[in-house]
Amino acid sequence: MRVPRVLTAALVLLAFVTPLATDMYLPAFPQMTDDLHTDASGIQLTLTSFLVGMGLGQLILGPLSDRFGRRVPLLVGGTVCVAATALCALAPSLGWLVVLRFVQGFSGAAGVVIGRAVISDVAEGETAARMFGILMTLMGIAPIVAPVAGGAVVAGTGWHGVFWVLAASSLLALLGAVFAVPESLPAAERHKGGLATTLKTAREVLGDRPYLGYTLTFGFALAVLFCYVGGASFLLQNILGLGLGETSAAFASVGIVSTVASTVITKLVGRFRPEAMLRTGVTVMLLSSAALCAAAVTDMLGLPLALGLLYVVFVAICLVTINAAPLALGRVPRAAGTGSAVLGTLQSVLSAVAAPLVGVGGEDTAVPMFVCMTVFAALSVGTLRLARGGAAPREATA
Repeated sequence: MRVPRVLTAALVLLAFVTPLATDMYLPAFPQMTDDLHTDASGIQLTLTSFLVGMGLGQLILGPLSDRFGRRVPLLVGGTVCVAATALCALAPSLGWLVVLRFVQGFSGAAGVVIGRAVISDVAEGETAARMFGILMTLMGIAPIVAPVAGGAVVAGTGWHGVFWVLAASSLLALLGAVFAVPESLPAAERHKGGLATTLKTAREVLGDRPYLGYTLTFGFALAVLFCYVGGASFLLQNILGLGLGETSAAFASVGIVSTVASTVITKLVGRFRPEAMLRTGVTVMLLSSAALCAAAVTDMLGLPLALGLLYVVFVAICLVTINAAPLALGRVPRAAGTGSAVLGTLQSVLSAVAAPLVGVGGEDTAVPMFVCMTVFAALSVGTLRLARGGAAPREATA
């Protein structure tokens, strides 16, 4: 089974906007704290609102794409996302920015949730896993490019300029969808009913125990990631004493490790069972997060140790996400939009909860950040047990 490269590239571009919108303004957090007259938790609320919007957007747009097809919701969502991102650059206060980030996340969810559904439409098995791997590999470029570019933009134009760059990126992704993403769900396979049918399909999807296990494992692993996203700037600048340029370089190094890890893991697909790779990922993620927590509690956390253990955490997260998503969606082949929506919504909700928690203890301690990472990693290990056993994949009916 071969998938056109131009389609893969367009799906990557759509998915690329989300981590770009998440990571690019991270170096500006301390500046935004002063400029918008708030504190660390207030600024992290803009990240939380974006993630909540992403969650709700996926929950609504995914099932809509099962009913009306993939292309129309994708293009409408992309258009709104471009407008909302541009308005973020003009936000006069923290309150307005929080609201606009919600709209940006809600509309931007179309590219993420429908992109995953398109993959499920056009590929299955090892091919789908490889496409998810390619997606994760190329999306790994965002954590490299975003903080470095964000740092440069912030230094030159302030945090407002970051959102203008994001608006241009969203527009490019929209153009990619217009010209390269065809309708992948035939009319005969769409769900014809209304809200009752949508809820029935969602119940069937959630009733599949292995699907739920893989989805929860995926969501908790990304919550670990967003603990890092929400607290990394304060960790690197306020606790480890790095400057803006050094912070951008540290962000980039973590992104490079993620990209290399995703590339290697993608090549391993087909050589090792995805379930085994997934179990390895959650175990390593828990152990390395716990080691970071112990180092922070005992005041032994220096830059080399912090970055080294974070690298291990990110390799483990790659192992989990590359394998958990296709395993989950493979359980619900006839409800890929709804299955992708539930997976993405759970991911966004858990990430939205994780991001502000790391700022509860203030800007001068890393203990809450690493405690949260360890707790979510432990939950990821526990929920994977739900995926054991279970009947053959069920096809959700319209």
